[in-house]
Amino acid sequence: MATSIDTDTNTNTRIDTDTSSSAGNTSRQINNAPYEHAPQILEGCDTLSKLWRQVCLSRGNKIAHREKAFGIWQSYSWTDYYQRSCDIGMALVALGLNKGDTVSILSEDNKEWLYCDMGICAVGGVPNGVYTTDSPAQLAYILSDSHSKFLIVENDEQLHKFLQIREQTPNVKKVIVFEHKGLRSLNDEQVIFLDELYTLGQSVDNAIERFSHYIDQGSPNDIRTLIYTSGTTGDPKGAILTHANVLFGLKTSIEVLSILPSDEQLCFLPLCHVLERLTSVDLPIHRGCIVNFAESTETVFENMKEVSPDTFTAVPRLWEKMYASISNMRSDASALNGWAFDQALKAGHDYADVTIAGRTPTSLQKLRYEFWDKLVLRKLRDLIGMSNIRRATTGAAPISQDLIRWFHAIGVPIYEGYGMTESAGIISVNTEDENRAGSVGKALPGTEVRIADNGEILVRGGHVFAGYWNKPEKTAEDLRDGWLHTGDVGELREGYLFITGRIKDIIITAGGKNVTPAAIESKLKFSSYISDAIVIGDRRKYLSCLIMIDQENVEKFAQDNQVMFSDFRSLCHAPEVIALIDEVIQSVNETLAQVEKIKRFRLIDVLLNPEDEELTATMKLKRSLVEKKHHALVDSMY
Repeated sequence: MATSIDTDTNTNTRIDTDTSSSAGNTSRQINNAPYEHAPQILEGCDTLSKLWRQVCLSRGNKIAHREKAFGIWQSYSWTDYYQRSCDIGMALVALGLNKGDTVSILSEDNKEWLYCDMGICAVGGVPNGVYTTDSPAQLAYILSDSHSKFLIVENDEQLHKFLQIREQTPNVKKVIVFEHKGLRSLNDEQVIFLDELYTLGQSVDNAIERFSHYIDQGSPNDIRTLIYTSGTTGDPKGAILTHANVLFGLKTSIEVLSILPSDEQLCFLPLCHVLERLTSVDLPIHRGCIVNFAESTETVFENMKEVSPDTFTAVPRLWEKMYASISNMRSDASALNGWAFDQALKAGHDYADVTIAGRTPTSLQKLRYEFWDKLVLRKLRDLIGMSNIRRATTGAAPISQDLIRWFHAIGVPIYEGYGMTESAGIISVNTEDENRAGSVGKALPGTEVRIADNGEILVRGGHVFAGYWNKPEKTAEDLRDGWLHTGDVGELREGYLFITGRIKDIIITAGGKNVTPAAIESKLKFSSYISDAIVIGDRRKYLSCLIMIDQENVEKFAQDNQVMFSDFRSLCHAPEVIALIDEVIQSVNETLAQVEKIKRFRLIDVLLNPEDEELTATMKLKRSLVEKKHHALVDSMY
């Protein structure tokens, strides 16, 4: 029997930060004008859903996505994208999804994530991604705070998290599971599988026409997505991004970023993060590039070699790991190969220093670079899957300028950008034509960036979010007089934005000197032996540092130098390892002013991963929590 669905949408849903309504009513409205934006028109469309429908229908059987199945890359078309999203959207409506209802997605990156995302969005629901590394307690918080009516999970592991906190989330009506593995004997009325959802959607009478009707009813100030911040300084907050926000970000991003329909991309960062959503969902919808899904976070480097992407966006931690891996290969090379690598890198550095500064290399510099590029560097790029790279971008956290210079030297131009969830992704970015070393580039066209009297970076434009879900007081803190208060400290020089730190992280020493720790920490993390660092010294007489060593590289050092250790803790306490890190710190100290020098340090002897409360899902250390949890180590340095 066909399922009948009422498509009467009444009035359009807009955003409301007033929490006086009941928890079950997820309609949101914004009454204060600064948080609404003028409609944006892209390819004749005023919502992302309309643009997506238009391109899916026009591109048809062209490849949209690739994903591995049984070790072989399989292709999926734009028609698949549209049809499967339609099935999901209409099935959720049949199950009771109303406009403005939230649906949370708890899964690793895959094509189904995107099918759910666009299917939910198209029928007026609010898609919300949840990090797979979140604990059951964190999942309960987000499901409750977002008033999620449905939860979509990838597998039995993620379903188990929900079952542990089911009683705390009565608002969740149904849970949809992608994979049957490990759950074939499950008999739970609240749980259904994705293939059942597809079947339900296909049974809806006139499903395609009704799905298209829902898309037609969408308006620019409808919520495109809800994205929770990483929670570095407290509980995560749900940032509301509208279709107007997203289309504005798309229109301005493509004015400065070179993105071609023929481009191959690799999707590996969590899709619930704003950077990957922009890179692997929104921009490909507009530009038509092919998105390849990495098999897992462990196979990123292997998949990169298989895909050889044209453009690549990553967080600093990945660039650091790639650098460390190549440094290890150099240390294991024969004398001749090591010498050739060193000569190639020297030629690359000389060439990069000139080009990064915006100058023209001399004929000799160019000839020398081309020689070593053909002999060594080109093979190195092949080895790491960067043979086709045209543009690489880094963001989401500070990165060492030495690291950017090193990648430029091997022929991988990395351009640093800056953005946040609340800006729908990008605020500023360096490009091949406009690049300033040490900066995060110029602001996107049609936007404004200014520096407040206290040094805080303020942003205004159509990409600025509409407010925090159910948190009017937090919205009022960060959105004032039409300006987004970023919490970051910076400077503007000739139109280029330089970030010096976070307001909350500024250290004021006992001697009254102001120190921004981010730049010092970035210098430390350039070492292949250090994965992260937290500089400490607020109201203290000197600076100290907590260090997280890079397990793989330090273990290799220990093995190469016959250092005895039995586990990670004993590795951190080995005198030779402590001396190794001390050597790195003293080298960095030589580049710092006297007040910035690290006088003492301690190694955190516990391996941390995203499940630990000290780390956010994007692998950023929660500074205040780390200091508090390891207070004994901190106290021992003073």
